[in-house]
Amino acid sequence: MSSFKEFALEKEKIDLYLYEGYEISKVTESLDGEFVEFEKPANREEKQSLILSTADGRKYLSSIVFEQQKERIKLEK
Repeated sequence: MSSFKEFALEKEKIDLYLYEGYEISKVTESLDGEFVEFEKPANREEKQSLILSTADGRKYLSSIVFEQQKERIKLEK
């Protein structure tokens, strides 16, 4: 599979989880990729996980984490 197709699949999964109301709760990096855990704010027991292996997927995730942090800061003020 081409690198772009692999990234497109990772992006699609991330977007789907976010669309379904999940938030990124934990990110763990390793040599195999980035392990991402998603959970729903209303029900912390409802979780999904994903492994990102492409650099573009990890960059995309970083931008989303940054946006979530900005939103949390706005809500706290």
